[in-house]
Amino acid sequence: MSVMSLDAKLLQILACPQDKGSLYYFSADAFLYNPRLQRKYNIVEGIPVMLIDEATSVDASEHDGLMQRIAREHIAPTFA
Repeated sequence: MSVMSLDAKLLQILACPQDKGSLYYFSADAFLYNPRLQRKYNIVEGIPVMLIDEATSVDASEHDGLMQRIAREHIAPTFA
């Protein structure tokens, strides 16, 4: 399976459809993450699925791991 990267210009405007805040792009895992709502949005065949009903909630342990990766890998938010 090859990993498609999202276009940098698209990333600059992507926001959570629920709280309108920025997201973190985990390119190798093909998802966008909203730490405020602890919700993941999958990317399918290079297309972000930005539907609230399609998002996946994460538990506290997974959230902590994702936050550690954001810090360790210097993952920037989609916008500031």
